[in-house]
Amino acid sequence: MKNQQSLFSLKLFIFNFHATNTIILSFLPLYLKHKGLTGTEIGWVLAIGPFATIISQPFWGYVSDKYKTVKKILIISIIGMLMMSMLFFSMGHLVTILIFGALFYFFSSPIGAFGDSLAQRRADELHISFGSIRMWGSIGFGLSSLLIGELLTKVGIGYIVWPYVILGSFLLVIAFTLKDVVVEEDPIQLIDVKKLFTNRPFIFFLGFMMFVTIAHRANDSYIGIYIQALGGTESLVGLAWFVGLVSEAIIFATAHYWFRNYHTFIFILIASFIYIIRWFIYGSIHSVTAVIPLQILHGLSFGVFYTAALDYVTRVVPNVLQSTGHLIFYSVFFGVSGIIGSLFGGMIMDAFSVHTLYIGMAFFTLIGFVVMSIYYIAIKRAEI
Repeated sequence: MKNQQSLFSLKLFIFNFHATNTIILSFLPLYLKHKGLTGTEIGWVLAIGPFATIISQPFWGYVSDKYKTVKKILIISIIGMLMMSMLFFSMGHLVTILIFGALFYFFSSPIGAFGDSLAQRRADELHISFGSIRMWGSIGFGLSSLLIGELLTKVGIGYIVWPYVILGSFLLVIAFTLKDVVVEEDPIQLIDVKKLFTNRPFIFFLGFMMFVTIAHRANDSYIGIYIQALGGTESLVGLAWFVGLVSEAIIFATAHYWFRNYHTFIFILIASFIYIIRWFIYGSIHSVTAVIPLQILHGLSFGVFYTAALDYVTRVVPNVLQSTGHLIFYSVFFGVSGIIGSLFGGMIMDAFSVHTLYIGMAFFTLIGFVVMSIYYIAIKRAEI
């Protein structure tokens, strides 16, 4: 009974976090454009989040592993996130937006990673699939993007702060009900973290996957502007995210049927190839209505890739360093890749067009697919 209650709290937490996060991911670029920022300036603001993530997530991950708690770190992070969000959204000049944006992301960026880390640990503990827990994040994100998109279309993008603070406050309440991690090993020391940076499979994989995740993060940052450039509204942006997140939820929910049938890396390569097709199509179409059904490819690309990538990292990182390893993975996936994708994506849009951006993303992902295919072949030969 206690396991079921704690699992429900975790699912509710993940649902609510992603419902909150959709406001930033889906509508922040449109809000910044509403404030009068150029594409390059929007790129700088969107890049400051991933930059803060690079510092924030390893820091909070180390603190979590050292003191053997995730729950307390989550509570601290959510309180900081709520305080900084009100300041961040009230700023009107680029410099102050960047400063308070960095502080906002310092507290908010580890929350999703810790939620997924808890989900992975509980899934292993209860012998259930990670996707059966993580799917609730996709459902929360999808529903929120649809409803918030409709709301902002009616009241105006300038009121974005209020739904964010309301949903974030619910998230804080739920955090107090979570079951904390139980780690039997001795608390880690700073020197132990060095083991991760000498873990060749871990480091190689992080480097190779960036060719895929940079393009993914560029899409996260600019799909709203892409849809708007094709003639869409905020509600259509929300609908596009909703369709994408429903497909993602289905992938997570059915992971236990398909995920263990083949080597983890096979799914990483399949998802990478689907990404390539997806970006080429997006770079070629000019009808906003065509974008909506194509968002089904989001689940087949991101949903499969993320599930497989997190599983691979969990396999190659020692148990005592799981939180740190997961947050470093998260900081590379969403942080380093986010900086590069946001900065260069904004520059490419200003210099050329959103269609040029998506074609470039397709070619960049193709490089990643080739490199990771070679890496997988090398792994299989080493096992023989």
